Amino acid sequence: MTALQAILPQHALSRLVGWLAQLENPVWLKNQLIRWFMARYDIALTEASCRQAEDFPNFNAFFTRSLREGARPVGDAAWLHPADGVLSQRGNIDAMALVQAKGRTYSVVDLLAGSEEEASRYAQGCFATTYLSPRDYHRVHMPVRGRLVSTRYVPGDLFSVNHATTERVQGLMARNERLVCFFETDHGGLVVVLVGAMIVAGIATVWGGREIPGTGAVREQFWPEGDGPVLEAGQEMGRFFLGSTVVLVTEASHLDWINEVGDAVTVRASLAQLPAASSTGGTG
Repeated sequence: MTALQAILPQHALSRLVGWLAQLENPVWLKNQLIRWFMARYDIALTEASCRQAEDFPNFNAFFTRSLREGARPVGDAAWLHPADGVLSQRGNIDAMALVQAKGRTYSVVDLLAGSEEEASRYAQGCFATTYLSPRDYHRVHMPVRGRLVSTRYVPGDLFSVNHATTERVQGLMARNERLVCFFETDHGGLVVVLVGAMIVAGIATVWGGREIPGTGAVREQFWPEGDGPVLEAGQEMGRFFLGSTVVLVTEASHLDWINEVGDAVTVRASLAQLPAASSTGGTG
């Protein structure tokens, strides 16, 4: 399966799926597709703001459905889960590397697609990786309060990010297309990485809208000191058009994790507590 992914036209296939997911007509076909998807992946709309297939103008609106008011209350821990899914990996950053799967690691430098100096800030920090399956809620929320400093769109492959592929493709998270978002928080630097994948038709943020995909050069955007938007803990920061993965990289070290690797997790629930002595920065 991994070899097949390597030879498929990953980007063309993903953009085609994205175009189809935006179609609003014929209405009956759109409704049937949504109903089939709900049945196939056992999706209930009890927590969604829309309660039936007919309420969504297209498949993408269904897939990126919002939560109804009051759903998913914010947990009481210092750090919150950024997404629904499975906590596929988490822990301390060791020798500037993050765990991808058993026996496989990748570097902070490669993930951020920046400099050694930039990545060294997180050398003593922590990381957490959440895999979103097709059935999950696909909006990404802030794990802590933070001020946006910069973003970096990194073109790349679009391998699937499921368990089987992460076990086989070396450096997968640092090879796939991704949007790297840098924040300053009261606990130091935070990077939220939204990783693209096979048939992920796009990534969007609340401050910039839909990120234009492509295979060209790295794109960066900077906010002058103090001018970036401040997002509260638990606030929505972005979304995937079809499923993928979120990687958190923190300057805060030795977090007291609440969940084990492999646990099913939900957005805004408690992820970790800070140790007694923690690094501090500031959101301004």
